[in-house]
Amino acid sequence: MIKPAMMIPAALSGWTSEQKHVVAASFLGWSLDAFDFFLLVFVLKDIAAEFHTDISNVTLAILLTLAMRPVGAFIFGRAADRWGRRPTLMADILLYSVLEFASGFAPSLIALIVLRALYGVAMGGEWGVGASLTMESIPPRARGFVSGLLQSGYPAGYFLASIVYGALFPYIGWRGMFMIGVIPALLVFYIRRSVPESPTWSGQAVLERGSTLTVLKSQWRLGLYAIVLMTAFNFFSHGTQDLYPTFLQLEHKLSPHAVGAIAVIYNIGAICGGILFGALSESFGRRRCIIVAALLSLPVIPLWAFSNTATLLAIGAFLMQFMVQGAWGVVPVHLNEISPDTARGTFPGFVYQLGNLIASVNATLQAGIASHLGGNYGLALASVAASVAIIIALLTAVGTEAKGVVFGQPRPAVP
Repeated sequence: MIKPAMMIPAALSGWTSEQKHVVAASFLGWSLDAFDFFLLVFVLKDIAAEFHTDISNVTLAILLTLAMRPVGAFIFGRAADRWGRRPTLMADILLYSVLEFASGFAPSLIALIVLRALYGVAMGGEWGVGASLTMESIPPRARGFVSGLLQSGYPAGYFLASIVYGALFPYIGWRGMFMIGVIPALLVFYIRRSVPESPTWSGQAVLERGSTLTVLKSQWRLGLYAIVLMTAFNFFSHGTQDLYPTFLQLEHKLSPHAVGAIAVIYNIGAICGGILFGALSESFGRRRCIIVAALLSLPVIPLWAFSNTATLLAIGAFLMQFMVQGAWGVVPVHLNEISPDTARGTFPGFVYQLGNLIASVNATLQAGIASHLGGNYGLALASVAASVAIIIALLTAVGTEAKGVVFGQPRPAVP
């Protein structure tokens, strides 16, 4: 039996320095994008207090951020397919950094919601462009491990946001936290200096094979399936993350320091789970690893949502995010492998973010369920998590995969 610890050195052997820079840049781009996004989830209560409203109204900022991500995925994805992954990635990172910084100066809740909606456009573009650049640049044998590593950038960003919240929030407030979000703009200089263009992208090939829209129309069945699958996936991640700090604050009366500490713990679990299941997918298949991770989250739910002490909540949160992001760790490589070559800048990110659009009601939905249940956030979180875990397992089981496909070569359409 192949052990995960043995897969990682094999996956990393024989890399060029350019390939390492590509992975580093894409990982940091997604990590810092997630960092900027998750700063908001820690300060919902404080923003509501400043603007004299309730938390459910502030969660509209999360809803619109998620809802606008498909727009960004399509705009930046088409730009990446037409003009290249590298320049598009730089433009996207610069835009989301500036909008995050501007959020700290919002004079009203409406202004903040508008800025977060615009931020959602920029956030929606990063994942698809970065993932396509990475998967097209690395050796095929490394895709599983790098997929898990790349997706672990999302909890890594949450991890950084947790540290900033626990350490700096009492001193800089919610506005200062958004202003720190301009830091990712510095990543543009690194990409410009060290990251090459994808070796399989060709503007001439795009012109010869037809526009992105033409390719997407020919693959509409695959696209529809992927959208439904990614809707379930986004309910899985956002349903277990976005309101969890609020759940700890309101239902368990934990301090900002305790909430930040628990968030650090469960994001360590998320990073470990994403890398492990991504690496395992290289040996056991993409779909099988997704199904196993999703189903293993079910027995963890009681510990995660209904424990009475901070210690048990932290253990449950670690295990839950280990499984949630374990399933997610396979997603970048899975979507890129089934994607048409000339639409790879657009297809993975677009279907991912359309799933986000449909799942963007999650925070408002869970807050509404909790309010209806007399403030029982634990039951609201658990009901969503259990439902979508089962749905993901079923959808993945009836789907297809293209593990190890060679990019840039003609192949039959994926059924």
